[in-house]
Amino acid sequence: MEKTVLVVTDAWHPQVNGVVRTLDELARSVKEQGIAIDFLTPERFATFPLPFYSDIRLALPTRRQVASEIDASAPDYIHIATEGPLGLVARGICLRRGLPFTTSYHTRFPEFVSARLPIPEDWSYRWLRQFHNSGNGMMVATASLGTEMAARGFHNIKRWTRGVDTVLFDPARRQPLPLPRPIFLNVGRVAVEKNLPAFLDLDLPGSKIVVGDGPDLPALRQRYPDVHFLGRRMGTELATIYASADVFVFPSRVDTFGNVILEALASGCPVAAFPVTAPNDILGDGGGVLSSDLQQAALAALMLSREDARRKALTFSWSECARQFLSNLAGVPHSAFAGRGRRLRPM
Repeated sequence: MEKTVLVVTDAWHPQVNGVVRTLDELARSVKEQGIAIDFLTPERFATFPLPFYSDIRLALPTRRQVASEIDASAPDYIHIATEGPLGLVARGICLRRGLPFTTSYHTRFPEFVSARLPIPEDWSYRWLRQFHNSGNGMMVATASLGTEMAARGFHNIKRWTRGVDTVLFDPARRQPLPLPRPIFLNVGRVAVEKNLPAFLDLDLPGSKIVVGDGPDLPALRQRYPDVHFLGRRMGTELATIYASADVFVFPSRVDTFGNVILEALASGCPVAAFPVTAPNDILGDGGGVLSSDLQQAALAALMLSREDARRKALTFSWSECARQFLSNLAGVPHSAFAGRGRRLRPM
């Protein structure tokens, strides 16, 4: 009989970010392996705008509503993907009922908060330890992030990699653009935690393009009139921009992975980044240049092989992402609903 995993997530459509993209691809990939995923998302509840991001809406769930959704799903496994209102209520229900659950760590919440409010990062990390350590495993995207979180007191850490659509993101989509070359590109949320001025302040030849939306977009457009801010782009249009750029510049120091790095590599676009968690794990053995001098990294990346960048991306797949996720669940006790079949076997 088909196994069911209930994934509880505060991040969901119409948001465009790595968490939503990963969950979408996970659902597709595990279905091919005979596993069904039910999603418990803000779509089913009243919502309110997230402070600092009015276009992102968080759920206002009651305990009874979430408990009813869990009972209706009757899942074999419960995975809490985010630490927002839905994740908090679901975690509380699981603890009270003695239901096993896993969690995942996608966003550096403490850094996100401290960049906007006078709240010490240590306070936020203390709360996050309570949240994640109460479950049956916390999944992280890279080995170095796992090492870092273990040093911060997090337990039972499991690897859960990411993938990339190598059909959509393809060097063959490269086209001439009506801009001076070389073209340096960034794609992602236009917000303070992405550290975009570290890229936009660089003295680089050619042109700079930023693709994405976010709260800092109006201010950065005014501050950097020579930069081409294209707003949100999707699908083949986005893939064509990636393939048509010469270097992808990733200035973030706090991302836990960076799906956009893989999208750039798959498009044949070498990457320049700081030598921090995420870029280190992805680019440590090729595909880009890591340096504390981001300008030097960006210029050096111009010399890299586009074919090598593509080959690096081909080592990541959504099927491997799904395999790791299911293997992590295989070591977790069944939920109380799961008397109808066998446990998942490690993949």
